[in-house]
Amino acid sequence: MNNSKYENKLSVSLQQDILKIKDKKIFLNPFLYSRKFDSKTKKWLKEPGQISSTRIALNRNRFYPELEWGILSSNEKLSKDITVELFLKTIDIIKTFHPYLNSEQLLEVEKKLTFAKKRSFEKWSDNYLLKKNRLLLKEENSLKRASFINSWKRWLSLKETKKSFIFIFVIIVTSAFIGWLAGISKNSCNPYFESTNSYLL
Repeated sequence: MNNSKYENKLSVSLQQDILKIKDKKIFLNPFLYSRKFDSKTKKWLKEPGQISSTRIALNRNRFYPELEWGILSSNEKLSKDITVELFLKTIDIIKTFHPYLNSEQLLEVEKKLTFAKKRSFEKWSDNYLLKKNRLLLKEENSLKRASFINSWKRWLSLKETKKSFIFIFVIIVTSAFIGWLAGISKNSCNPYFESTNSYLL
C-alpha cells in the first residue's frame, strides 16, 4: 500500500518535471540532465555565483514580477537571486539540449517552468544557504579554537610565564610545608598525645 502511494507520488512528480512539445520530452528539472554533464558543468549547475549579478538583477522581475525587492532583507534577496540564477541555468540547459525550440515554444517552456518548479527551486536555494552558513560557522569555530590554542602555546612558551609558574610552584610547596609544620606543632600540644602513665596515681 505504501509502495503504491510512493510510486504514485513519484509519478506525479516526474510528470511535473516533463513538458511535451511536438512529442518531444523536455525536462524542467535541470538535475535530470546531469548524467550527461561533465564535472565542470555539474559544478556550474550546483554552485551559485556562476552567472553575473548584473544578469540576475535584470531577470528578477521576469521570474518574480509580484515581488517588491526594495523591502526584502539581504538574506531574502540572496535566496531569491539564487533561485533566479537556477531558472536562468535551467533555460540555458534546455536551449542546449533542445536547439529546435522556437521563441514561442521557449516562452511556453518558461511559463511551465516558473509555475511548476518555483517552490522546489526556492527550497533548493534555502537549503544551499543553510548548508553554506553551517559550514562557515563550523570553519569559524575551528579557526577560533585553533587561535585560542596557539595563544595559550605562545603564552606558555614565554620566559616570564615559566618564571611565574616556578614562583607559583614554590609558593604552593612552601605553603604546604608550613601547613604541615603547623599541624605537627598543634598535635604535639594536644593532651591526647600525652602518655597514659600520667593518669596512673
